[in-house]
Amino acid sequence: MSQLVAGLVERRGLDLEGVEIATAGQQNEAGDPGQYRVKIVVDSDAAVDLDAVAALSNEISEALDAAGDFGETAYLLEVTTPGINRPLTADRHWRRAQGRKVRVKLRADATSPDPAGATKFEARVGRLDGERIALVLGGKAKPRLATVPLADIAEAVVQVEFNQPGAEELELAGGIAPGKPLPGSEPEDLSSESASEGIVE
Repeated sequence: MSQLVAGLVERRGLDLEGVEIATAGQQNEAGDPGQYRVKIVVDSDAAVDLDAVAALSNEISEALDAAGDFGETAYLLEVTTPGINRPLTADRHWRRAQGRKVRVKLRADATSPDPAGATKFEARVGRLDGERIALVLGGKAKPRLATVPLADIAEAVVQVEFNQPGAEELELAGGIAPGKPLPGSEPEDLSSESASEGIVE
């Protein structure tokens, strides 16, 4: 199924970030699941609009119905963009998160850019330069720029922001990734859901 979905996503100029299949509802007497829930996460360097997500959702639903992967079992399809609290695991994730606040956890043997030597800290994502990422530490009060090898980062997760970043902090980060909203003012994640009863032979 992932290969089928990936082809449709790529044709729309998007990246497939994940496919999750889970069962929802109670099993019937034969032990079959009541319904499947299929969640497909897509993203792009540019802004992804709701119309594109809805159109992609329809295409994927039609393709899944034709493939008959779920037989006669109903499924709920959700096509969405990455939400807040998403991990940054690839170079494209770091590029798209420029200007966003992240919670960083360093590897045990890494040198910390934090003055106190903390291996867990919050920072604002700056520009990606090869295998190093610029991070703005200190928040609005005392922002300062540091660079960290990506190999030193064990985990980085985008954080929810209710307030906009400081001007100096954002300037040090190099601004917001093109096509992305200003932190603290972004809309809800884009998603589109459609239900299908599967294929009846």
